[in-house]
Amino acid sequence: MATHLRKQLVVVGHGMVGHRFVESAISRGLTETFDITVVGEEPRPAYDRVALTSYFEVGAQALSFLPSGKYDDPRVSLRLDTEVVAISPRQRIVTLANGEDLHYDELVLATGAAPFVPPVPGADLDNVFVYRTIEDLEAIREASKKGKVGAVIGGGLLGLEAANALHQLGMETHVVELAPRLMAVQIDDMGGKTLSQHINKLGLTVHTGAMTEAILGDKKGRVDRLALKDRNPLEVDIVVFSAGIRPRDALARAADLDVAERGGVLVDESLQSSDEHIWAIGECAAVRGMMYGLVAPGYDMAEIVVDRLLGGEGEFTGADMSTKLKLLGVDVASFGDAHGATEGALELTYQDAVSGVYKKLVISEDGKRLLGGVLVGDAAAYGILRPMVASGMELPENPEELILPASRGGGLDIELPDEMQVCSCNDVTKAEIKAAVSDESTLNDGSPCVDAACVTAHTRAGSTCGSCKTVVKKIVEDYFTATGKEVDKSLCQHFKMTRQELFDVVAVHGYTRFDDIIEAHGSGRGCDICKPAVASILASLLNQHVLEPGNRQLQDTNDAYLGNLQKNGTYSVVPRIPGGEITPDKLIVIGQVAQEFGLYTKITGGQRIDLFGARMEDLPAIWKRLVDAGMESGHAYGKSLRTVKSCVGSTWCRYGVQDSVGLAIELELRYRGLRSPHKLKGGVSGCARECAEARSKDFGIIATEKGWNLYVCGNGGAIPAHAQLLAGDLDKETLIKYLDRFLMYYIRTADRLQRTSYWMDSVDGGLDRIREIVVDDALGLGAELEAAMDRHVESYFDEWKATIEDPEKMARFVSFVNAPGTPDPNITFREERGQIQADITDGPVSLGTTIPVGAP
Repeated sequence: MATHLRKQLVVVGHGMVGHRFVESAISRGLTETFDITVVGEEPRPAYDRVALTSYFEVGAQALSFLPSGKYDDPRVSLRLDTEVVAISPRQRIVTLANGEDLHYDELVLATGAAPFVPPVPGADLDNVFVYRTIEDLEAIREASKKGKVGAVIGGGLLGLEAANALHQLGMETHVVELAPRLMAVQIDDMGGKTLSQHINKLGLTVHTGAMTEAILGDKKGRVDRLALKDRNPLEVDIVVFSAGIRPRDALARAADLDVAERGGVLVDESLQSSDEHIWAIGECAAVRGMMYGLVAPGYDMAEIVVDRLLGGEGEFTGADMSTKLKLLGVDVASFGDAHGATEGALELTYQDAVSGVYKKLVISEDGKRLLGGVLVGDAAAYGILRPMVASGMELPENPEELILPASRGGGLDIELPDEMQVCSCNDVTKAEIKAAVSDESTLNDGSPCVDAACVTAHTRAGSTCGSCKTVVKKIVEDYFTATGKEVDKSLCQHFKMTRQELFDVVAVHGYTRFDDIIEAHGSGRGCDICKPAVASILASLLNQHVLEPGNRQLQDTNDAYLGNLQKNGTYSVVPRIPGGEITPDKLIVIGQVAQEFGLYTKITGGQRIDLFGARMEDLPAIWKRLVDAGMESGHAYGKSLRTVKSCVGSTWCRYGVQDSVGLAIELELRYRGLRSPHKLKGGVSGCARECAEARSKDFGIIATEKGWNLYVCGNGGAIPAHAQLLAGDLDKETLIKYLDRFLMYYIRTADRLQRTSYWMDSVDGGLDRIREIVVDDALGLGAELEAAMDRHVESYFDEWKATIEDPEKMARFVSFVNAPGTPDPNITFREERGQIQADITDGPVSLGTTIPVGAP
């Protein structure tokens, strides 16, 4: 056996669980002992298979857990599109399909599961698929272009997800389920009936209690019909099998490892197989003969094996098989003993046939403990109910109030015990959440978290399925209240009100000057927190020039000089390029300006050109050249709209179904200069391939065959967030109306420097409440918000054009008031990668107009 200076760990499989194992191994220090080689059979790194259906909307990149394709730790090697064909336990060797052998000291099998295809005649015909990978979805999408009707065999979780995929592709969709109800494992008869009613309303057809006898084909060997026992055949063009999964244990069987009677690598509570150096985690593992088909148990297994390899004694003692998800837009949840199998169990049910809501609680015979439940149509209570089952806490006196709507006397305020597991996906307790915000916490760079978003980022609570986010937020808020540390929502020491309250005050009273506002509603002279905030509010309401007298002293450095200050004291210049579309003449001018003023040029991720290294005193001359060429400010310096990114859309792309470029340009020109609590970015993709990465933006639009899907509240940054669907299949007029309302409502109600994703989390009711206000006009504000946006559009002007036409404003752009032609001596330049780049000496950086020492 070959000798190695460091131990070798091989992981076979790079799905969600395999990736979680590697992440944990890195974060917990296992790579200090082991070099890790991960072998993945799929051509892409691990991705969110739970959200597979959203691939059509967001694309593979958005689903990826490792977009770069490699781990930051150099001791971890990832080999994709590589198959393991054999394991030799005695030699501790893994053999790859290309004949290469990999030595291991420890081996972790994370091979997952494969779709089960029952022995139905005709299953080998063309246009018969399974639903498991992105490649499966791609194949289904290609086939859908030539077909109109599809059928999914299987009405469980995956079957309904597959049906959703066909539905999104515009196909007439049938769901064929052998059991008498949908989701037979998770929910009861009434829950299945309620779910079927919802799905039928969406235009899908559900066939329960239906046995598939055969798939019939035409003369060319393609799917033609689906034969059902004792029923008329269905004329279909595509068939998708989603009838369950089977553990992928072939490697283990061939290596003479013990396997469970019903499949899966047989492992004990430590996740160790019959070979002491081979471990199994996730769907391929059968713990004491039991296979777990959900991601949360797989994550637990991954953590336990890492613990064992570090010398710990962790054990897998079972898993919470509760689940909450949105199937075809319908909330469905199942937790604990959902079917009331416990002896003596009692059931409490609530049903509203009109709204399509069904709720059931299973409680112990003595009425003291919650054993399980089913929620269909409204799963808001899941975050509280599921932890109550796991903790065994005593039920309130009137447990029916847990599922009744507020209008019927429901909505109890339950105090959860500290030891209760709040997040089952990542095994986070209430105590751990409270610890993250306590004074002793060192999670957040040595200081405690101050909000729920920070807690999620550092503990992972709510980061996987998201069902416990509302509970996490409530725990944080309750903790602050109980400890007397309630977050002060005052804007600053000078204004004892929130930004939203201050916005309303300014709007109602019609103030136009900071001095009037602080005299009437504040104290002192203001600070670098409230001054820019008030400036933003005034700009949103009045759209005045930021350098007007009375406004300019309120601005931070960037707005004060209409440019982004760089670390060396120079500024960047970013002309607006709507939709990334630019003429050759304008490109030439940009090149000439960069050459003449010695600027570093870079094409940004937002499809425009950034010019770096501009001296403050050169800004007016640079902008005059750009303005004369027909360009305007891109507002890269302001808390305002930056860009609306676009793919090439139907104009050029063979996949494009709508003119994304034209819409992106229209939206960027409509919202340019719109001042907001934080910067705003948009994106428009011309098809579901999502090349504009619209779902990573504050607002994103994705083309469909019927119109446009509008997504909101996504952003990059320290904690990236995907935008979520606000409304679908919109015509352009409706899209713009909803977007006007959304942006103006955000501007009015968000906190200072609050990105849209955090704002959404802070709104009671989250996205659903925003949808009620923006789409349903629940507050009757629609016309008012639209009118406010119209005023902005009508009053827009280019700030730099107005600046170079005003001598008073131009007077600000000198380094030294008594030596206007003297450049700042502390800014120097060097050449790197073929371009001039600014450097900085040890002297002070000029952040505005000053007087040089020793000046006459």
